[in-house]
Amino acid sequence: MTIIGSNRFGLSEAESSANFEVFLPEFDGDQILDQDEEWCEVLVDGQRTRIRFHDYHRIYDIPGMYERLFYEMLECVSPRTVCDLLATALAEHAMKAEDLRVLDVGAGNGMVGEEIRTLGVDTVHGVDILEEAAAATRRDRPDVYDDYLVADLTDLTLEQRDVLVRAKFNTMTTVAALGFGDIPPEAFVGAFNLIETPGLLAFTIKDDFLRDDDPSGFSLLIRRMFAEKTIVAQAEKHYRHRLSVHGKPLEYIAFVVRKTGDVPMAWIR
Repeated sequence: MTIIGSNRFGLSEAESSANFEVFLPEFDGDQILDQDEEWCEVLVDGQRTRIRFHDYHRIYDIPGMYERLFYEMLECVSPRTVCDLLATALAEHAMKAEDLRVLDVGAGNGMVGEEIRTLGVDTVHGVDILEEAAAATRRDRPDVYDDYLVADLTDLTLEQRDVLVRAKFNTMTTVAALGFGDIPPEAFVGAFNLIETPGLLAFTIKDDFLRDDDPSGFSLLIRRMFAEKTIVAQAEKHYRHRLSVHGKPLEYIAFVVRKTGDVPMAWIR
């Protein structure tokens, strides 16, 4: 399966006309790749290279590739789904989008931030561990975030922490980034604890990571957060995040919850 570019995601003509093609693998027999093993090949300037889906730094370096691969070819709907759910929760609980001060964690190249802006949110900041993600946002969506911090949330400098604290965030979003090591539980909790109380958290997670045999640590953490009433459900939706390279649905759950307190770091140690 291949696809050649189109201009559907707000990119400029120069950015969307990059000369590349993306090829998904074809499999014989019963070979199945786990989600964190998936890969594609990309042809750029006559050179064909294999790229793992989780090698985001390489994908972001090619203008338009992230959108083409995940949103056109694999039909990802997570940014729109979680933002629609957030809008529903705001309406049901008589909250105003313009009152939110959002920290978008694992911001990538700004697609989630772009959706957040459509709700009428005035303040949106991004944070990601990859400089390539920040560079892609500056290139593709320079007006989405008020500020974009490149930082490791498990090892913030005093200056980085001060920047985040002074922003007085009351809402956090993180979409399709939990459970594979991209944002480990320690980073998730570190960001969550920067959000004011009361506050809001809107996130998505693969349904496998909420099962009893989950190896990522998120199942125990999320269940305890609910049990201890550190978070209180506002809205929830089970949905198809995207297709796998095999054409099978990848099932996720989107949550919007109200934050009532911080998470002790002892819960994840």
